[in-house]
Amino acid sequence: MALEILSRLPDEPTCKPPLLFVHGAWLAAWCWDDYFLPYFASRGYPSFAVSLRGHGGSSGSLHFAGMADYAADLAEAVARLPAPPVLIGHSMGGGVVQKYLETHEAPGAILIGSIPPHGMAGAFLDAWRRHPLRWLHANLSMDTRNLFREPELCREFFFSEHMPAQDIARVMRRADGESHRALFEMTLPHFLSPGRVRTPLHVLGGEKDVVIPPRDVEETARRYGTRAHILPGLPHAMMLDVRWREAAEALADFLAQTTGAERASALN
Repeated sequence: MALEILSRLPDEPTCKPPLLFVHGAWLAAWCWDDYFLPYFASRGYPSFAVSLRGHGGSSGSLHFAGMADYAADLAEAVARLPAPPVLIGHSMGGGVVQKYLETHEAPGAILIGSIPPHGMAGAFLDAWRRHPLRWLHANLSMDTRNLFREPELCREFFFSEHMPAQDIARVMRRADGESHRALFEMTLPHFLSPGRVRTPLHVLGGEKDVVIPPRDVEETARRYGTRAHILPGLPHAMMLDVRWREAAEALADFLAQTTGAERASALN
């Protein structure tokens, strides 16, 4: 399978570990390349983002892909990098990272607005309550992007009130479909097994996230024996929002804690 892996590299050699970003549903590696990959490359981190099968420029069937298939894609992407990366997963990508870490280890991992270990049934029910007819149409049409076709709906679920309408439209034009199988698996209460994960995790969420609200972020952190960090005012798609830099700076702080790379770099 041909996997698309985007990269941004530091201008000079660095002792810092590579970062591998994993996108959420309906997105692809490009969602990290607008802001996050250049930002972290400028801070000395070799930065990579993978498009899971059927997304972006990656080959493979989207319709029958499950979370285990996406975890296998992540394993292949990790194997292609020059050194073991710190894994950073957003939303569905956070679930992929958790699934991968059940059978693999990494120097560290950061979950951003991630699928919680207890599943997404509650979040999907909330979405149905907000817009029952739109949710029904999205499922009957077999294209879940129909839930977010209108810019204001897209803003409601993913972005802050300050996000320019033209930027929301640009994101919507680039959105992929998503596997119904993967979406179904994400609703199951036991599809993830936190007890099998040995890699240290950091857990971030947005205060204004209506897809993965703070209560779910806090429960994820509890399951992994750590503390949730809720970023004030930030929405679900924080890496694409007009306030993306606040999320990137918080992530940089967590990376310093996870890897000690900032401290090691300062000593050289």
